[in-house]
Amino acid sequence: MVSNPDAPISLVAAAGGGPLLFRQLFDAETGTFTYLLADTATRQGLIIDTVFEQHGRDLSLIRELGIELLASIDTHVHADHVTGSWLMHAATGCAIGVAASGRAENVSLPLHHGDRVRFGSRHLQVRSTPGHTDGCLTYVLDDQSMAFTGDALLVRGCGRCDFQQGDAHTLWSSITGQIFTLPESCLLYPGHDYTGRTVSSVVEEKAFNARLGAGATERDFVGHMENMKLPHPHRIAEALPGNLRSGRPSEPLTTPAWAPVVRSYAGLPELAPAWVAAHREDVTILDVRSSEELEGPDGRVASSVAIPLPDLAERQNEIPSDRPVVVVCHSGSRSALATQQLLKAGRVDVANLRGGLRRWADEGYPLEVPQLT
Repeated sequence: MVSNPDAPISLVAAAGGGPLLFRQLFDAETGTFTYLLADTATRQGLIIDTVFEQHGRDLSLIRELGIELLASIDTHVHADHVTGSWLMHAATGCAIGVAASGRAENVSLPLHHGDRVRFGSRHLQVRSTPGHTDGCLTYVLDDQSMAFTGDALLVRGCGRCDFQQGDAHTLWSSITGQIFTLPESCLLYPGHDYTGRTVSSVVEEKAFNARLGAGATERDFVGHMENMKLPHPHRIAEALPGNLRSGRPSEPLTTPAWAPVVRSYAGLPELAPAWVAAHREDVTILDVRSSEELEGPDGRVASSVAIPLPDLAERQNEIPSDRPVVVVCHSGSRSALATQQLLKAGRVDVANLRGGLRRWADEGYPLEVPQLT
């Protein structure tokens, strides 16, 4: 997964490999960007700068896209949010990567300047860019078409230098020597933004970054950074200890008591047919198809409660309240809407049957089919 540039060529991914899958995700609470990359040919991928509270969303996307996650890597030991790397490792078995100088626990992929983190036929080159913290890394895609700069370089700004071994002179050298030396067309993806700016480029930041672009000198930059007088990050007391554990919770996490509910990338609670079939007597199956479909050749789950979706709002009191509810339809589409309606109405233990009755039947679980005369 990680190779030294001096290693045999068989250990190093070639530049300009297979087509790339790329997603930019956002956590509004902390203004953090998370990046998912995968080689589309092999489906092997990496995730950069996960957020603990967004783990369910990110994991759902990885599963929906069929990605084999090789590593969850961070650009540095964050002070404003807790990484989701340990949760991602627990869910997928992926490696946890961060700068070796960060001295975090639970790291299986300690990274150094010049390393290459491989995924399929692609790789990210690791560039050390300290100054915001002494363990900041920038990840550069193999063809140098994009770079993930973390907090070292932001869109029209940069990371602060007044805590966590920060140093303005060091950050100037990092940006000018490791990021501004990339091709001017290289797209730069920051670790944070708070005003809706999602991407920049080397040529833009050289021209328009008020702190170190447009002809600014190191003296100008250091003078700017040393006089910013910023408030301390409000989550630092929680974030730093959490990130020095790679996001591993200090206490065991609780899981839903009634079922292994998984939220889709759309945020919908879902259950797989296998679990529902094995716990059929413990839940209420709510079928929201039309009466014509219920009597048609597709069949129905035995003893299910039938309330067509258009009638659900007025007939919710017909749903038993002593057991959790699993909502079904033909494909899982209408039942998804019904699940959302029940959640908004105050139901807690409710989930959609993933894939609907079509998947239920495909996996071999029984359906009652009316005898047609």
